[in-house]
Amino acid sequence: MRAAANLTCAAIRAARQVLTELERGRRIDAAVLRSAKESAFGASDAAGVWNWKTAYDVCEVATVLLLRKFGPAMRAKAGSMAAMLPMLAKIASCLPTHTRRSEDSQALQQFSTPIPLGLVACTAAGIRWVDRVLEPSAGTGLLAIFAELAGGALVLNELAEARAELLDHLFAGVNVTRFDAAQINDHLDASVAPSVVLMNPPFSALANVDRRMADAALRHVASALARLCDGGRLVAIAGAGFAPDNPAWRDAFVRLQERGRVVFSAAIDGAVYAKHGTQIDTRLLVIDKLPAADPTAFPASPGMAADVATLLGWVKQHVPPRLPLSMPSEIAAIGRSAMPRSVGAVAPRSPSSPMGVAPEGVELAYETIEWSSPEVVGLTDALYEEYGLQSICIPGSCAHPTKLVQSAAMASVAPPKPSYRPHLPANVMDDGVLSDAQLESVLYAGEAHSEFLAGAWTVDTTFDVVAAARDDTENAVRFRRGWFLGDGTGAGKGRQVAGILLDNWLKARRRAVWISKSDKLIEDAQRDWSALGMERLLVTPLSRFRQGTPIRLSEGILFTTYATLRTDERGEKLSRVRQIVEWLGSDFDGVIVFDESHAMQNAVGGKGERGDQAASQQGRAGF
Repeated sequence: MRAAANLTCAAIRAARQVLTELERGRRIDAAVLRSAKESAFGASDAAGVWNWKTAYDVCEVATVLLLRKFGPAMRAKAGSMAAMLPMLAKIASCLPTHTRRSEDSQALQQFSTPIPLGLVACTAAGIRWVDRVLEPSAGTGLLAIFAELAGGALVLNELAEARAELLDHLFAGVNVTRFDAAQINDHLDASVAPSVVLMNPPFSALANVDRRMADAALRHVASALARLCDGGRLVAIAGAGFAPDNPAWRDAFVRLQERGRVVFSAAIDGAVYAKHGTQIDTRLLVIDKLPAADPTAFPASPGMAADVATLLGWVKQHVPPRLPLSMPSEIAAIGRSAMPRSVGAVAPRSPSSPMGVAPEGVELAYETIEWSSPEVVGLTDALYEEYGLQSICIPGSCAHPTKLVQSAAMASVAPPKPSYRPHLPANVMDDGVLSDAQLESVLYAGEAHSEFLAGAWTVDTTFDVVAAARDDTENAVRFRRGWFLGDGTGAGKGRQVAGILLDNWLKARRRAVWISKSDKLIEDAQRDWSALGMERLLVTPLSRFRQGTPIRLSEGILFTTYATLRTDERGEKLSRVRQIVEWLGSDFDGVIVFDESHAMQNAVGGKGERGDQAASQQGRAGF
């Protein structure tokens, strides 16, 4: 930690030296930058103490310091945003072109916002002194400084530790959080309700994922939009292809417009980003937090802006005024006179704090009742009997929205009286998110999982051979009881499974596996999980992690298919089953969901007309 702090302090010293050169209007070439870095770090890049990517970060820090020092004067002298653009372009022309990248910059797609484009984004946001501005991927602060100059209070987040340390120095009054911005809504404290979001998220990279993810920008935008207060405005710089009029993204934007309406969308020529080491075309998106009257209707894009001046003209012409804010009173009433230059919004969190923020759980209150036999209540002549809770009563619970039935044989058997007490968020029952019949399933599942099967067993290294053993046998294990959910269509099995997972999640069992028949069913799993108030992206596909690589999730629900489990080891690459087992760890005590479990048919083999039949590969893998 001391070493990291020393490196950050050295980077700030180098930035101040570069600032001196910028104040003189001198161009920062490789020689000037090398001299500043060697003076501050006491070593050359050949010694490995610093690299050229950190040198570019130093230039960006110097730019933030310059804008803070001279920004108000530049703004007053210019008289308009359009007149400020040439001033910012002159500053940018003095900075070096980014020609080298580090492994981190490649993996996290660290391309900071050019300051002329940052000015346009801030103009589109229409930041006012009452605004609390969230930047989920703050980088080196090139967007945040414009929000600060506009008078907004800052809420900054940056996953990369080195950049977050720089932000701590640059914005001394802000507690910079270090969360994965793709799930920013789950991580931030509940009291943080930004009225503006300024963001330049990675276009196709996600934390802990070693492959390109086409929907990365969508995840970032959707999570930030969920955190934005009603009436707030989100301004995002994304890839040019991430557009409402692109058929590949149209459905995604239709879903987004159920929470916020797109009010502006324009592509930007890649030449705008040339100084920052890429020529990729980008897009400026403006979304107001108000559900669209028609989610399928989008504003017409003015086209592709060849330069920032053209884009600024479009913003002034087409971006509508801000909506009235709907903010919590304690946030709207913050006194500006008591604020430092940049205002912290959240208390610092421990780096070891859990990744997913869970709602507070309350114990489900219920009573056991005496079962009434069919001889007492009588059976009807119908094919099925109406179903209702028979051995328990859950005060305050909602009836199932559709009629449930059971066979006469089932109606003739008394359900057991449970003793298990599940924990669920209060709104799950108060708002009818889970019906009484669904809550009963959560309760009986917990009852089963609280007990063990009889006897002790040994399992071989392949997991294929299980043998009975004495209780005191070395490496002997016991198996928890499972629970079979056999409800038919209309009972809401996905919602019931999500309730079981959430009960365990609130009991600190934060790793689970959800196995199903098709990878398309992850959308249903995420829907049912989010219906209980949890972040849908906590249900993560195994396909995000290459075979043979560690699963880099501290917690979450890993979703995979039975077919994927069949993948055997390939050379030094572990099998998919072993990959999951190693992620779960030897102390795993959570839930494994075998959805559509008939896909594991013939899991143990048997005897057929022509002799022994081997177990199916898919069945063995699931078993």
